[in-house]
Amino acid sequence: MKNLISILALIFIVVLFSCDKPKERYGGMTLYTVRNNMKSNADSTLQAIADIGYKNIEAAAGYKDGKYFGMAPVDFKKKLNDLGFNPLSAHQNEITFDNADQIIADVKAAGFQYLVIPVPPMGHFRFNAETRSMYMSYSVEFVTEVLNMVGKKCTEAGIKMLYHNHDFEFKPNANGITPMDYFLEHTDPAHVNIQLDLYWITKAGADPIAYFQKYPGRFKIWHIKDMDSQGRFAPVGTGTIDFKKNTCSKELAGMEYFIAEQDMTFDGITPMQSVTISFKGMQNIGFK
Repeated sequence: MKNLISILALIFIVVLFSCDKPKERYGGMTLYTVRNNMKSNADSTLQAIADIGYKNIEAAAGYKDGKYFGMAPVDFKKKLNDLGFNPLSAHQNEITFDNADQIIADVKAAGFQYLVIPVPPMGHFRFNAETRSMYMSYSVEFVTEVLNMVGKKCTEAGIKMLYHNHDFEFKPNANGITPMDYFLEHTDPAHVNIQLDLYWITKAGADPIAYFQKYPGRFKIWHIKDMDSQGRFAPVGTGTIDFKKNTCSKELAGMEYFIAEQDMTFDGITPMQSVTISFKGMQNIGFK
């Protein structure tokens, strides 16, 4: 009997250590990178992202008629939870004075902690397809009023609001006002903070650390994507951005989460390959 018990114990130990350990879920990614994959097959795309090892998910480019990628908010939350994801943030560029309450309710029902306004809302933003450039077509005072209004509503609903930057917010407008500075100085940090895109602030020639020092604690989520030698989007760790320098100041910045993103891919790299490379790149850089 003693020998049998010893043999069974040995078999248990061998089986235990020969089984594949579950991959540690790590970091975050935005579904904007794989938006076309999500439109084709949301289930297989989300499973592939889970297999890579991402933990936090940001919804983007998939909200329509009160649904996320064709799913009711509660169903989308269940889908993410079933795959082991944490619904972190949702980009809601379509928000207006009229639909703010409904969108906030949908964001909360889907389990997201943050509602992100990714560009100046309500038509106060322009994109030039020919030059692939974005520019301001709005009053910073008006957009700030919108941010304060939506931010307060989010706080009252039990979620948080962030504004996501591109490059133009760091460039003085015709009146000499730098929009990002104006936003930070005229919004209440109890209701409005920033999702900092490190690619775009670098593209603008602004210094992230200088912003962390001037407005400490305001940059809650970082979008992480690299820049190649031609200035194009690139997977994390393959380009020219000094992420390690920025991460040294993450506490000062108030960074709580980081999200891999690549708006467009180049040189034959697919969006799914990009998020795989970026996942490894963020680990190698030491994002925690």
